[in-house]
Amino acid sequence: MGRSQSLPGGGDPRFGPDADDTDCSILHVDMDAFYASVEVRRRPELRGRPVVVGGLGPRGVVSSASYEARRYGVRSAMPTARARALCPDAVYLPPDFTAYSTASRAVMRIFRDVTPLVEPLSLDEAFLDVAGARRLFGRPADIAALIRRRVVEEQRLTCSVGVAASKFVAKLGSTRAKPDGLLVVPAGQVLEFLHPLPVSALWGVGERSADALRKLGLRTVRDLAEAPSGLLRRAVGEASAAHLHELAWGRDPRRVSPEQVEKSIGAEVTFDTDVTDPDEIRRSLLALADKAGARLRAAGQVGRTVSLKVRFADFRTVSRSRTLGVSTDTAREMFDTVWALWRALDPGEAIRLVGIRLEGLAPAQETPQQLTLGAPERGWREAEAAADAAAARFGRSVIGPASLLGRRGSGRVEKPTGP
Repeated sequence: MGRSQSLPGGGDPRFGPDADDTDCSILHVDMDAFYASVEVRRRPELRGRPVVVGGLGPRGVVSSASYEARRYGVRSAMPTARARALCPDAVYLPPDFTAYSTASRAVMRIFRDVTPLVEPLSLDEAFLDVAGARRLFGRPADIAALIRRRVVEEQRLTCSVGVAASKFVAKLGSTRAKPDGLLVVPAGQVLEFLHPLPVSALWGVGERSADALRKLGLRTVRDLAEAPSGLLRRAVGEASAAHLHELAWGRDPRRVSPEQVEKSIGAEVTFDTDVTDPDEIRRSLLALADKAGARLRAAGQVGRTVSLKVRFADFRTVSRSRTLGVSTDTAREMFDTVWALWRALDPGEAIRLVGIRLEGLAPAQETPQQLTLGAPERGWREAEAAADAAAARFGRSVIGPASLLGRRGSGRVEKPTGP
């Protein structure tokens, strides 16, 4: 199943899988190179090769890179052009978010088989509170090992798990355990684990904040923890100083919150070159409505407010929205609404990005969805549900309402937005 541990400081046994996990009921599970791993799973011939998933055009960005690609310096959020320069022999693939969402739901079901207290952070990571699962499954480290084993056996994917007394430290643990590892941070040894780390390990410390802190001589978490409060406030401001000081001492009282619900679901596309052709915009908006509708139905959600996002060549961004009379989860209704918003906007300028978002979400089973007067009893919703079933079997690229408008435009970088 891979390594049993990956530890700071040359493999310190104090943080191994057999370490004291008393009071360590929080797990952070993070899938390893998730998008790339899903691609390798369905293309076994790619195993062992560098694989990069992301936008393939000149404005493309890396979404995921296999560990073989990472050895060349390829990282998520890196421009694809830079990744190609670092690793020209990698296999470059466009993202298939339908496949990733399907894999994510299967992994999350494994988590929920262990505990109902699961807080997803994205498609590929989640916090779990396993305090109530001990009687059935054993100590937290054993539960983490069980989850890792099931993910491998049932999904042919790997994950890394951090086990700790708080969400912050558990997340740090999973990061240090990568790839395919398990790390326990005993409640009594949090500071020994935390203080040698660089300040950039703290949540809320980006490149700019890290530079500001280093200029003041604050290079490690210990340095920051022991810094005078006035010095810290001058570097990062009042609110951030208090936040970072608490984290530097391992204090994070937040609980796992499984009741979190998605507030919106959408998708957007950045064009390789700025677009002025209305037909290309129209095809793109329908493709995005197709993608957003599939995500809505997969999540069992409907929504009432449809939003359009437009970014111009000079990076100005505008948005428009319209609230429907009844909730929807169909691409066709979303497209009709967003296309009306586009025509009303009538920008007449080169476009860099367009996006669609549905807000005001509610569970589909609890929300009346009335038929439009004169509409057939079975219509777009049933047709799109059938398309979902076909996509699950054959891939979304072979179907989709966008075909109603002819060939989809090419050369785009698409990404989902929202949780």
